[in-house]
Amino acid sequence: MKTSRIAVLLGGMSAEREVSLVSGVKCAEALRVKGHEVVEIDVDRDVWDRLKDADPDIVFNALHGEYGEDGRIQGLLEYFGRPYTHSGVAASALAMDKERTKAALRPFGLDCPEGVVADRFEAARTHLIEPPYVAKPNDRGSSVGVLIVPEGANRPPAELAADSWPYGDEVLIEKFISGRELTVAVMDDRPLAVTEIVPKTAFYDYEAKYAAGGSDHILPADVPAAVAAQAMQAALTAHREIGCRGLTRTDFRWDEPGDGRVWLLEINTQPGMTPTSLAPEQAAHCGIDFPDLVEWMAEDASCPR
Repeated sequence: MKTSRIAVLLGGMSAEREVSLVSGVKCAEALRVKGHEVVEIDVDRDVWDRLKDADPDIVFNALHGEYGEDGRIQGLLEYFGRPYTHSGVAASALAMDKERTKAALRPFGLDCPEGVVADRFEAARTHLIEPPYVAKPNDRGSSVGVLIVPEGANRPPAELAADSWPYGDEVLIEKFISGRELTVAVMDDRPLAVTEIVPKTAFYDYEAKYAAGGSDHILPADVPAAVAAQAMQAALTAHREIGCRGLTRTDFRWDEPGDGRVWLLEINTQPGMTPTSLAPEQAAHCGIDFPDLVEWMAEDASCPR
């Protein structure tokens, strides 16, 4: 790849700001190692003017969460007209909506847990489905705001109605799938590997994802070959059918103690690029070091996306 001037978007205005700052700094460092000129832009509502001032050849989107991976910044980048990384407007917006993503993927034969989208106050008043279930924001990533309601619970989680709830009024109430947590990164049209995630917290929450030592990553996952093949094919199908580009990561639960199915939970169009992140770890397992992965993502950039 020829030397380029690359603007790295990081930080932003979502609940995942701190993770994005780490992802963005690491990606900027990798691009500098590869010899590129890098401008880091901590995104706020002045991002258009700051992009114009930076005048980059390529925009590397290292944002996570609201405004960063839900189609909004992608729309701005389409108007800006320079090549940018990751998925475009439509795929980003669809993938950020967990329930609509599952509805879009079920016709392709993928198993996705049943759920309902509801107002958080309604979900705090009564069980909308029989426990056990998961209550979570329908349009956030990094497992922020995820609550598990166990079998036999008398009441829904009171946190949903709290004044301090920061994740919007729309929540997804989804059947809880027992079993083992698996994930697969897809690099363009290539599923990389299957990782099993063994959290050291109650489940794979924000702390387990991003705190050092918060979870163990078993790579490759110690699962039957048929299960690994199913997860990799499902991740590739989701990447293609949602219309994703660049690097994605799809999360699953393998219901080993139940019917043995591999259940697709969500697809991440802006997977983390931190020292504890899963997609770079899978790339390294396949012989692609971090600077090469990040440079490939920049080289893959385009507009329109």
